[in-house]
Amino acid sequence: MARSIRIEIPGGFYHVMARGNRREKIYADDDDRRFFLQTLSEACGMTGWRVHAWVLMGNHYHLLIETPEPNLVEGMKWLQNTVTRRFNVRHGKWGRLFGDRYKAVIGDHDVGKYPAGTVPLMRPGPDGGLGHWIRHEDWAKASETAKTRLQ
Repeated sequence: MARSIRIEIPGGFYHVMARGNRREKIYADDDDRRFFLQTLSEACGMTGWRVHAWVLMGNHYHLLIETPEPNLVEGMKWLQNTVTRRFNVRHGKWGRLFGDRYKAVIGDHDVGKYPAGTVPLMRPGPDGGLGHWIRHEDWAKASETAKTRLQ
């Protein structure tokens, strides 16, 4: 079965998620998290992306990205390849860091249509199905906590 085509739109909002290969950790330590965020910052500089929120978990990450240009695929290819190369060099490894291809769910930025205080995207539930609305403060808290921890 062929993979579905990525939809790229100017001004698009995407909830982007990627997991480690075989669900293994993609960050060995806080330095790896710093390197990931630095690489994400470089990707934003190259693509013009705006990252509105991010959460770095042990074996995966979530990003809420706005793409002024329709360049999500190009930017994600660069981001994941660069993160993988840097991780492998740092840890003397080779091969894939990420498992299946990243997931990108298009969101709707008209927040007036959604419950108060939520991001208009769904987070997968524990069974892999759709879970609950992501609250702005949850994204903000997770991102802010990570920023503080990494400084």
